[in-house]
Amino acid sequence: MSARLAPLAPPYDDPTADALARLMGGAGADHEPLALFRTLAHHGALLDRFRQVGSTLLSFGHLGSAERETVIHRTTARCGAAYEWGVHAALFAPALGRDDAWLTATWSGAADDPAFGERDALLVVMCDELHDDGTLTDATWSALRARYADDELVELVCLAGFYHLVSFLCGAFAIEPEAWARTP
Repeated sequence: MSARLAPLAPPYDDPTADALARLMGGAGADHEPLALFRTLAHHGALLDRFRQVGSTLLSFGHLGSAERETVIHRTTARCGAAYEWGVHAALFAPALGRDDAWLTATWSGAADDPAFGERDALLVVMCDELHDDGTLTDATWSALRARYADDELVELVCLAGFYHLVSFLCGAFAIEPEAWARTP
């Protein structure tokens, strides 16, 4: 299936070029702007706000990188967003030492998969409950409460919510995979 809304192509106007460059300033600096970003660039104000929230979660969050990536991988997997899962699997998972078993488990495993440690398993349960029910069970909340500070709890839920948005964009616009990204 081809993209339902074609990503913008260069040349970009100055505000779009600036926003795309800022979005790509991190791990993906060696790549052209992601199709996801170029698709969202059809709405400049939303692109800028998306960049602000996304960069806050990726670069200025209080969670550890491994926990952040567990939430991102599981949320995008549950939403069927192979595009975004594949970008993170290629750009972020290797630096964290995440192996193929872990990546496979984030896509199709259960919380008790041996690829997950205790903390990963709890985050998988959290992502699954938020995805399925839009809330957390008392048992999951208690387990999270025992392990995370208030700011981290807020960030966990916001991170899962933001990557639902990302997943909806990927699915609704049928964004085509990046050539270098992993596939589930």
